[in-house]
Amino acid sequence: MEKKIIKEGKYRYIEMGEGTPIIILHGLMGGLSNFHGVMNHFPPKGYKVLVPELPIYDMPLLKTNVKSFAKFLEGFIEHKGLKDVILLGNSLGGHIGLLHTKLYPKKVKALVITGSSGLYESAMGDGYPKRGDYEFIKKKAQDVFYDPEVATKEIVDEVFATVNDRIKLVKTLAIAKSAIRHNMSKDLPHMLTPTCIIWGKNDSVTPPNVAEEFHALLPDSDLFWIEKCGHAPMMEHPQEFNTVLDAWLEKRNL
Repeated sequence: MEKKIIKEGKYRYIEMGEGTPIIILHGLMGGLSNFHGVMNHFPPKGYKVLVPELPIYDMPLLKTNVKSFAKFLEGFIEHKGLKDVILLGNSLGGHIGLLHTKLYPKKVKALVITGSSGLYESAMGDGYPKRGDYEFIKKKAQDVFYDPEVATKEIVDEVFATVNDRIKLVKTLAIAKSAIRHNMSKDLPHMLTPTCIIWGKNDSVTPPNVAEEFHALLPDSDLFWIEKCGHAPMMEHPQEFNTVLDAWLEKRNL
């Protein structure tokens, strides 16, 4: 990670550019580096891009849930003195963005979700990796993408280390359960925040019908597909992801 991580109290984050704040929310197994494409693209266009490290494995077990992460995000927004933020979340990060928007609607100007949990129960808890078996974990990591080559050795090693760390594994399962508990199907119809849904056409973790359901339930949403793409469009097709998001932000005057 060549971008400098800023440390202030309990917050660790990357910040680039000036202008309208875009806060990027990573997923459960996703590091900050997954968003290089977005981080580099938006600052020259008049956006301040912030990528906080979410305390996924740092909370006490009882607070290892989607709501605590949404409150952590609110604390970060307060700490930075930000207003009218755009939240961009992948996978669990999308779920945190959605719940934060529900809890603090006045803070969020727009929402961007991709491969988000929040509706589909097995989004994160399905067939959780067994400890110890590297090839099994490698296959699981590759399944996240349309092109298995995107799952570099570095990514596989990181997932392998996580599931072989007993405390992290327990917390991973706690988060998966919390994501199921925090199903948002009843909340979404009341959330009026403009939402951009960008989804991989070949996402096997949160399949395309999940995106269609988000689109149907969110009153002010637009849905965009990326072909030959799995669960993490901003990693697999960063240029196309940025082009879609750019056009949407312009159309919505954001």
